[in-house]
This record gives sequence, structure tokens and C-alpha cells, in this order.
Amino acid sequence: MFLRIPEIGCSRTGSSTVAADAMGPTVLDCAADLVRDPYGVLIARWNWKAALFSSLMRGGIFFGVTASAGLAAALGAMYAEFAYRSITAGFYGALTQNFGKAEPRWSASLAASLGIPMVSHSVELAVHAARGTPHLGANISASICFTILSTLFNLHAMREGVLVVGENSGSLATDLRLLPRTLFSFFRSGLGPLRPSPTAEACATKPPSGAA
Repeated sequence: MFLRIPEIGCSRTGSSTVAADAMGPTVLDCAADLVRDPYGVLIARWNWKAALFSSLMRGGIFFGVTASAGLAAALGAMYAEFAYRSITAGFYGALTQNFGKAEPRWSASLAASLGIPMVSHSVELAVHAARGTPHLGANISASICFTILSTLFNLHAMREGVLVVGENSGSLATDLRLLPRTLFSFFRSGLGPLRPSPTAEACATKPPSGAA
């Protein structure tokens, strides 16, 4: 059984307000959370799981793309990417976890898969340009493609309570055990956006207060 991250409940009555509550917070609501409480969103929920997996995977990508320039260049690119992602990927993971609450799902997927890469790869480009990483265009292009797919997957997984930190989070071992099932549901749902959240399903089918 999947763990669940906290969701907005069905607190209003009446058919129209129940339908509205079923949507949960919007992308704008989640963005407002970031403005109102940046510490709570970014620092308190710095996602060490995202930092771990991102730094390992992206270090491997930069090593592979740069390998034709020689071992020293490939190792240098890998170490630079690993260091950069070890620090920043936890913040990007926290942002993804925050947008995981948003409804409808397609809008959260669109916002996360466009907004996070724009920020993360602008800094990434500056880091590798400053150190003179070979094959810079190919490296950044590969990293962007990985980011779009991984952001969509992380958004889906975090909606299921996998790869989250903080309240109701599971251990890393539990997350690893749930990854195959999460991957299956990710592809089955059309890379995430097509599957309604558990709260939306529950609210949409809950009769209004006082109904017979």
C-alpha cells in the first residue's frame, strides 16, 4: 500500500462546493505557499532523497557525455555536477513535493516540468560554462531531457507518498521497495497527469452533507 502525503480535505457542504474542494489547492495556491513560507517549503522540507538520486544520476550523465573528451574531463564534469546537484536538488525536490498537492494534475505537471528546469538548468549552465566542461551543449541537453522526465515521475511518486520527506514519509528502503509499482502506475497514468489524486476521487464521490 502506498503512503499518502497530506491532502486538502472535503470540508465544505453542498454539491458545488464539494466539487470545488475535490480539486484541492491550485498551482497558484502552491506558488503562494512558497511566497508566504519559503522556509517551510524549501528548508524544512529540503528533500535529501531527491538530492541523493539526482546527484548520482546526473553525475553519471555528465560522465558519459563527456567521456569522449578523456577520463580527466569526464571525471571533472561528473564531480562538478555531483557537487551542484547535492546542494540544489533537495530544494528542487521540495518544490516538486509542494506542487504535488496541486489540482488538476496536468497543471501541476506542466508548471513543475517547465518551471523547475528553467531555474535549475540556468544555474547548471553557468556552473559548467565557468569551469569549461567539454561538450557543454550535449551535456545540458541530456540533463534537460532527464529533468523533464524525472520531474514528472517525482511529482507522480510524491503524490503517492514515495520519495517524500517530512510528515508521513517512509524510509529510503520503503521507497526503493515501492519504486517498481510506482514506475508502473506512472507509465499507466500517461506519465502522471491523467490519474486523479485519491482526495479528488474521494471528494468527487462523497455525497453532500445532509443528502439522503
